[in-house]
Amino acid sequence: MASITVTPAIPSPSPGRRAWQRFKRNRLGYWSLVLFCVLVVASLGAELLSNDRPLVVRYEGKTYFPIVQDLPETVFGGDFQTPTDYLDPFIRERITQGGNWALYAPNPYGSQTINYFAEQPNPSGPSRANWLGTDDRGRDLLAQLIYGFRVSVLFALALTAIGVVLGVITGAIQGFFGGRTDLAFQRFIEIWGSMPELYLLIIFSAVFAPSVGLLLILLSLFGWMGLSDYVRAEFLRNRQLDYVRAARAMGLSNAQIIWRHILPNSLTPVVTFLPFRMSAAILALTSLDFLGLGVPPGTPSLGELLSQGKNSIDAWWISLSTFGVLVITLLLLTFMGDALRDALDPRKQDV
Repeated sequence: MASITVTPAIPSPSPGRRAWQRFKRNRLGYWSLVLFCVLVVASLGAELLSNDRPLVVRYEGKTYFPIVQDLPETVFGGDFQTPTDYLDPFIRERITQGGNWALYAPNPYGSQTINYFAEQPNPSGPSRANWLGTDDRGRDLLAQLIYGFRVSVLFALALTAIGVVLGVITGAIQGFFGGRTDLAFQRFIEIWGSMPELYLLIIFSAVFAPSVGLLLILLSLFGWMGLSDYVRAEFLRNRQLDYVRAARAMGLSNAQIIWRHILPNSLTPVVTFLPFRMSAAILALTSLDFLGLGVPPGTPSLGELLSQGKNSIDAWWISLSTFGVLVITLLLLTFMGDALRDALDPRKQDV
């Protein structure tokens, strides 16, 4: 009697895995995500890439870590107790002669470093000392871009996270309860959305000292309304479905139904919204910095560099490099958003 071989069934991939596979097949979106993550991680370690302090110094048999230590120049044979200027030719000679050595970052300038030993007036064009040139204050432009990119991305991430939390909460309440609750929220959003956001920023900038925290709070007050409408629409649709009625029949509370059942099935617009919201946040911060209403003076800022480029037309390297960083960043986020939208499209059933 012939034996029958039973082939085990291959488990079907989860919806999340299928969406990830569709996202990976979009090569432009996938590699945009990889490149953007690399740029963000590199900017988080900006002090290792661009710093006017050596990472490690071996001097007269002792090892120092100036990147985390404030050392007076007397340690290296200087005459004063002031913090060491590692761009000073005298200090550089002292820490590199004989058996001494120093390990510098690839770009030996920090975000606020002014090279007082520059050979050209500021702003100066690209050179061996400053690969992308300097701004009108003598600061290295590459360092400004690295640190300014980090400020923009971290600000955009924080603003996006706050907007998502507020948008999901308000949208879920409106869509789930509906009726008078939805009507009251909609009237409030209409009134609140008609507030002149730019005028409020100008007023608060005149009353309070500029700070990243104040700017984050003010923009967060208005940044949640767009996502709230998407979540509201998803909840209005999903609350009528059979699985919600079954959950009610089982005696689950409203909070359990919202958190465990409706919200996971309403996250598609939220995830798709994230890259575009980050793009909008970066543009908002850049625009406000360009107008002088953004981060405090002295903070590395892409908007401030664009303003410098406008005021110094002959210093083309300032506008060109800053514009290039913005275009690349926004393109990467746009490609990621398009790929996410296609990957989470319920009409795409292929694996």
